[in-house]
Amino acid sequence: MVRRRVTLRAAGGLAAALTATLAVGAAVPASAAPGDAAQPVLGTRTADIITVDGLQFRDLDGSGDLTPYEDWRLSASDRAADLVSRLDLEQKAGLLMHASLTGQGTYDLGAFTPLLADRHITTYISRLGVDAVTLAEQHNQLQELAESQPFGIPLLISTDPRSGFTVTEGQTVSNGDFTPFPDAIGMGAVNDPALTLEMGDIIREEYAAVGIREALSPQADIATEPRWTRINGTFGSVGADVEPQVAAYVQGLQGGSDGLTTDSVATVVKHWVGYGAQQNGYDSHYYYGRYAVFPGGNFQEHITPYLGAFSSNAAGIMPTYSILKDLQVDGQTIEQVGAGHNEYLLQDLLKGQYGFDGVITSDWGIANDCPQECLDRRPPASFVGPWGAGMPWGVEDLTLPERYASAVNAGVDIIGGSDQPQNIVDAVDLGYLSLDRVTQAAASVLTQKFQLGLFENPYVDPAVADQVVGSDEHRAVGLEAQQRSLTLLSNDSSLLPVAPAAQRVYAYGIQASALEAAGFTAVDDPASADLAIVRLTDPRGGDDLTDLDFTGAEEDFSALAAAHAAGVPTIAVPQLSRPLVLGAVLEQSDAVLASYGVSDEALLSVITGAASPAGTLPFELPSSMEAVAAQLADVPNDSADPLFPYRFGLAYGADPGAGAGAGAGAGAGAGSASGGSLAATGGAPWALLVLAAGAVAAGAFLRRRRAAR
Repeated sequence: MVRRRVTLRAAGGLAAALTATLAVGAAVPASAAPGDAAQPVLGTRTADIITVDGLQFRDLDGSGDLTPYEDWRLSASDRAADLVSRLDLEQKAGLLMHASLTGQGTYDLGAFTPLLADRHITTYISRLGVDAVTLAEQHNQLQELAESQPFGIPLLISTDPRSGFTVTEGQTVSNGDFTPFPDAIGMGAVNDPALTLEMGDIIREEYAAVGIREALSPQADIATEPRWTRINGTFGSVGADVEPQVAAYVQGLQGGSDGLTTDSVATVVKHWVGYGAQQNGYDSHYYYGRYAVFPGGNFQEHITPYLGAFSSNAAGIMPTYSILKDLQVDGQTIEQVGAGHNEYLLQDLLKGQYGFDGVITSDWGIANDCPQECLDRRPPASFVGPWGAGMPWGVEDLTLPERYASAVNAGVDIIGGSDQPQNIVDAVDLGYLSLDRVTQAAASVLTQKFQLGLFENPYVDPAVADQVVGSDEHRAVGLEAQQRSLTLLSNDSSLLPVAPAAQRVYAYGIQASALEAAGFTAVDDPASADLAIVRLTDPRGGDDLTDLDFTGAEEDFSALAAAHAAGVPTIAVPQLSRPLVLGAVLEQSDAVLASYGVSDEALLSVITGAASPAGTLPFELPSSMEAVAAQLADVPNDSADPLFPYRFGLAYGADPGAGAGAGAGAGAGAGSASGGSLAATGGAPWALLVLAAGAVAAGAFLRRRRAAR
């Protein structure tokens, strides 16, 4: 192994560059320049090995001769150009598909084989939730089938995030054996790009160990509309703070900022651009939620996080489903179609102005039909993913070949969620799409497979996967991230931390075994408890239920109220998947410790003082739904009289009432787009962290509540 020094360019006015070291393999990347002749490790199951000039190569086309695309001494782009020149239209069209691997426990080979052999599809998303060894074995089996096809084009296997705690169908996968970290919004609460870089490096090692070489992440969206339901996948609300987080994540997964190598997991940064400014917080998976809006004229800040992706040479970009409603550029309203069909957003802005030259993968289903039932759906609605209906916003009236052509002509290289390459073939035959554009897109896809080294060795060692995925070393980092993300919002009479000795605890949403392991005694009745700990989830879970307030009817809130009514010192642990309205929670608790996805172990270690809360709010917490309704969807942290301001967070030992107000002048000058400013920490992780602007309001609220008791 060699050690590469990675410099993370921290944006947003941060004073110094952040550096970290990543361990990467010593093998020469497949994209090495001609003349580099270090023999890479070859992996083969069915292809023969050719020896030329004392060097070995895989005979993927079975010709017995060294075909240029088989020659790892050539550049990735030259190899891709050679291979794509040998493919017919149907084979090229297959390269423009990103299909789904199906099956429970194991992949359904009966469904997979015709997609590979007949439709020539070689890029797939995996949602298989099994142990690491089985996952590695399954991917090897698929790669062996791919190796046996003409030209032996290896598979590129992708995944949605697998390392968080929130599982949403079609968006994330259960962490299973993989090392758990807070949801991305929790890493925003930690606000430490060095830790995000380390997280990315761990994810890289674990994905690669099981044969996953593309991550459909990170989200570079910013959480400017509090009701929006994808906030937990973002790093926060302020573009300048999210930018270095995106850069760190990309560099961690790709092994640095120099583009793809044989050690990389390719990143697909999403959702370009403005997805966080959804009208009324509705999600653009739905026709009624198809618009992002910019009443505050703040479109540029939504681009800012992507600068971290561009500077880190992210391999891919995924456009948003959303139509950017009435957005004007140079006095002209841009075309009112979803970003995956929008030539201005992809060709002029992304590729032209910002110079992106990687692969553009559409979000799932942008060319599919949305039948009348889909068009008529109104909130609230259960999540309907791309397998149920399409999201062809702005191009609903086009035919399927016209929609496929619309996306590819706009700049999309891969149609996400599609296994229908015939639509590309038909689009070419009908004159909607040029063969040259299809060839260009196919070559881009192949270039990245060559850069990743998949043409030399697509196979993995299940025994190594067993050792790497979820290792003790990795889990220790994940646990630290979870602990540091927890954000202390109130702490009456310095209730926290608590000593577990002889403490009888009534807990809701926490395993009794975890309580016992922490030294507590679990009880079922709050009246017999010395302490109550209650986890609370989003009061309006789901994709289109946009109320952020607790009504009192929720089961978890009822448990909180019952504990408080029993006179038991009560700790509320709300999960801030979105900026919740916590006034009612504050009234029913003695301490509030906000979570963004943590294990019981991490939570209890902070409650007992074995670790300290170090998170600060990655978004403000509004005081009411009326304030939420009045804020501007594209502007961060702009609601009236927020209950807790952006970057608020207490530390153990701080005065919970005076603390917020006491810091009111500490950080003036470190501004954000919303007019707030971040208090300086001086590098002390357990210091009292507050945002200056608006902090007095939160402190006054806490003091009033204490006085009323």
